[in-house]
Amino acid sequence: MTEIAATIAQDLLSIQAVTLRPNEPFTWASGIHSPIYTDNRLTISYPQVRQRIAQGIADIIKAQYPDTEVIAGVATAGIPHAAWVAQILDLPLIYVRSKPKDHGAGRQIEGVLKAGAKVVMLDDLISTGGSVLQAAKAVQAEGGDIQAVGSIFSYGLDAATTNFAAAELPLFSLTNYTTLIKVARDKAYIDDDELASLHTWRQDPQHWGANH
Repeated sequence: MTEIAATIAQDLLSIQAVTLRPNEPFTWASGIHSPIYTDNRLTISYPQVRQRIAQGIADIIKAQYPDTEVIAGVATAGIPHAAWVAQILDLPLIYVRSKPKDHGAGRQIEGVLKAGAKVVMLDDLISTGGSVLQAAKAVQAEGGDIQAVGSIFSYGLDAATTNFAAAELPLFSLTNYTTLIKVARDKAYIDDDELASLHTWRQDPQHWGANH
């Protein structure tokens, strides 16, 4: 666990961008019963939190993807964070819709993307990676050379690992599920029984709900 990963995990818990409720599970849109609910959109309302997020992501990009030429935000939740990161790095910004507009020029990508430009794409959250990988295909179709996809938080699900490997795209997250639940226990957001349940969900999210 890195210092920044622990700090951001604490931030997400303290502003309730992440809620842990293993005894009263949430139901995701996919139908999965989950002990965790994440709404990283809340981070934009907390200046110190969003600044730490932007600086943390910018530091990763500078260290690991120094040739990056464009920062891309995935609509909608990834856009503000991409904008702040692009500002720190003094790089151009684009953003990518989930699908092309049905009017006007019918664009899916807004901003200037030159063929061959090296792009890092940012979203707020990675679960299975489906939506951000669809956006990545749009950038690649326009000639963008995606260096990596980044996020504030990742559930670390096996499905995401498989999907990103199939797409041959690197993935990084500022913090993740493993770090978050450890911080949550250390800071007494949850007890030992709840921690055990959270570990169990991570191992088999599809079937965890049958017992809850």
